[in-house]
Amino acid sequence: MSYESTAQPIKVGYLMDFKLPDFFPETMRDDLTRPFEMVFADARERGIIDRPVEMVYREVEGLPKGSVKAVIDAYGELVDEGCLVVFGPNITDNAVPTKEAIEERFKVPGISVTGTDDWLGEWTFAFPQGSMTDEPIFWADLLAKAGHREVGVIIEKSLVGESYLKNFQKACRSKGIRITAEVSIAQTAQDVGGAVQTLHEAKVDAIVHCGFGFGIVFVNPALEALGWDPPRYTSTAFQNAWVNPVMWNALLGWTGIDQYDEHNRVGQAFLDLYQEKLGRRPEYCVPVVNRDVATTLLQAFTDSHPLSPRGVKEALERVKMLPAASGAPGTRVSFGKWTRRAWMGAGYLVARRLDPDGVTTHLVDRFGEE
Repeated sequence: MSYESTAQPIKVGYLMDFKLPDFFPETMRDDLTRPFEMVFADARERGIIDRPVEMVYREVEGLPKGSVKAVIDAYGELVDEGCLVVFGPNITDNAVPTKEAIEERFKVPGISVTGTDDWLGEWTFAFPQGSMTDEPIFWADLLAKAGHREVGVIIEKSLVGESYLKNFQKACRSKGIRITAEVSIAQTAQDVGGAVQTLHEAKVDAIVHCGFGFGIVFVNPALEALGWDPPRYTSTAFQNAWVNPVMWNALLGWTGIDQYDEHNRVGQAFLDLYQEKLGRRPEYCVPVVNRDVATTLLQAFTDSHPLSPRGVKEALERVKMLPAASGAPGTRVSFGKWTRRAWMGAGYLVARRLDPDGVTTHLVDRFGEE
């Protein structure tokens, strides 16, 4: 091939801000980057884009177990490697301080699945896998529909936990639900027996967990020790069950917030292709969410003039109403000059329950369906 026919790849950073455990299945590791590779390769084959796209992966231990510095340093390394955009960091406690570094030092757009609005800014866009403001409203809806009028809350001592709690208190007032007990726990897996005992003594109708998820690893055993099996709800911490067998066991019997809806035709069509190419069908949130991010980036790359960090940022602002693979049917992806949250429509979140049999999950409700 001649000199005139070749071009360097567009580089996309993928910043995973927690270390995946050694027991993390290789197939699920593949699910992190494979949707991007599939979308970009297909576009190249069809002539939609005139150069390859290369994923540059970094994995560091940010909060809650590591440090913010490790995350910011990794973002800087991806920028230095020539990435035009970075997917991550995704944990709220890392994303918010990293945003400052992006705005002050890096000026390379970042896309995150964090649920906090504090991430949003000139250079920072979100595909929120949940929301500190939306999820508490959904919890209150679910509790009211189930007839619960008194609830106990478990709060992880973190920005995530406190943000959820503040908005849940407001949502409960609007639904006439009384929070009769609040207990704080660590961000990481610690003894929670005393906290669960407090909720039991308060005789609450149901339990709601506010946090990233690691803090509730020992809640189910504590409930079992008390012979107590109350209805229990959590955030998009529920999505941790898909990628961590410890969290899978911790969330048995819980109803949580998710983004996989088997009735979304766009998502099912993508999984059809996934199965055709890889011989398996990963029916959970990560592949369809990452497919939405990849499709959005593809549109931005084809509309970026010049192909630079600022050009990509401005092209992202022109992405409008792309059909989404994640969320309920009808969910769309749109950005704008002052719109930094991607998924449009209440149905970008759904509620699913992980049944005590340890095998089955099922759709419980869709946000916005009355």
